Amino acid sequence: MNPQKIAVIGATGYVGKAVVKELAQRGHQVTAFARHIDKVEPQDNVTAVQADVMSADFPQKLQGFDAVVSAYNPGWTNPNIGEEFTQGSQAIIEGGKQANVPYLLIIGGAGSLYVADNKQLIDTPDFPKEIFDGANAARHLIKALTERHDVNWAFISPPAMLGVTAGYSEERTGEYRLGDNHLLMNGDIPAGISVADLAIAIADDLENKAHLHQHFTAAAI
Repeated sequence: MNPQKIAVIGATGYVGKAVVKELAQRGHQVTAFARHIDKVEPQDNVTAVQADVMSADFPQKLQGFDAVVSAYNPGWTNPNIGEEFTQGSQAIIEGGKQANVPYLLIIGGAGSLYVADNKQLIDTPDFPKEIFDGANAARHLIKALTERHDVNWAFISPPAMLGVTAGYSEERTGEYRLGDNHLLMNGDIPAGISVADLAIAIADDLENKAHLHQHFTAAAI
């Protein structure tokens, strides 16, 4: 695989940081967009760029990339996460459209995955109330995206158990399995994945642009 120019939005977050690391290790030219560039880990093929997705010049900053991945998240403890996630994500999508980004991969949450016909994980009784607003915003975002073909989007939801934040392993196994927009299970319990292995799945997808206009997921084998 020839090196590509790939931008990572939200490059200092839990998932974004892992994606930057994985892409850089593969030899890609990575531009790490962050509000605080001092938090971007210095690497030879990583360029840290200060950016606010709501700024008027943001679409210009998305020009010239082979692919863009958005790990944008205002923060799960942010009391306005629903509104800010929606506004920020819409700005990123419109920016990607204006910049004619060849492939815009958006990272959402597990709440958008289906557990039955017309029933998503967010609709289940045990779904954590403290993250409902953010998950609900992501759910509405993917619903709106499925009706659009004027932007080259793809949307990945991690499984229910993501890394140490969900009490799962942080081990990088180098393996994963893919799924569609349904929650992946490990027997009778929801499947998980380490953030390092999720980053591998994301990097593989970016390199191959494998899920254009699709909502998909990945979990440990």
